[in-house]
Amino acid sequence: MTKPLPPQRASRLKLVLIMAVFAAPVLAAALLTAIGWQPGGKGHGLPVEPQRNFAAEQVRVTLADGSTYAWRDAQPRMTLVALAGPDCAARCLDALTKMAAARITLNQNAPRLRLLYLGAPPADAERSGMTRYWQLGRDADGRLAAWRPAAPDSVSALLVESDGTALARYPAGFDPTGLRQDLQKVIR
Repeated sequence: MTKPLPPQRASRLKLVLIMAVFAAPVLAAALLTAIGWQPGGKGHGLPVEPQRNFAAEQVRVTLADGSTYAWRDAQPRMTLVALAGPDCAARCLDALTKMAAARITLNQNAPRLRLLYLGAPPADAERSGMTRYWQLGRDADGRLAAWRPAAPDSVSALLVESDGTALARYPAGFDPTGLRQDLQKVIR
């Protein structure tokens, strides 16, 4: 027959066990961080490498009204930048419409995403309602040209953090459903 533990020793053992329960996840997280493990939640966009901050690099975007686009916003809002290829027409406009619809699916968080279109607008941009959702502008110094598609009637996109850091890129032909899923993950 085993002897019961003295009351003081039993209390200490319970305290150590409670501390271990709370310390185990912290220690596991520290270990995983130390070995460089990253969670497997993969987005649909491609990472922007090397990391770029458009505000720090002073990438100038001139809006249709002549003002300069502010990468850093007074509110914490992300920017989805659409970069049109030459001759943006039906397919390009369809992709832009789906991108604007992805913003709408954010419901009450929709104001936390700004839509910025860079390039010559499609011929029927006004009639199609594009100007209600998108701010129109142009890359004043051509510093975003590397992400602009070369194929006619196509569009690519960049997702930019509220501090001006480019998070992900979506090359021409990207899946708008994947973009919508990524937006729902990062904008809460």
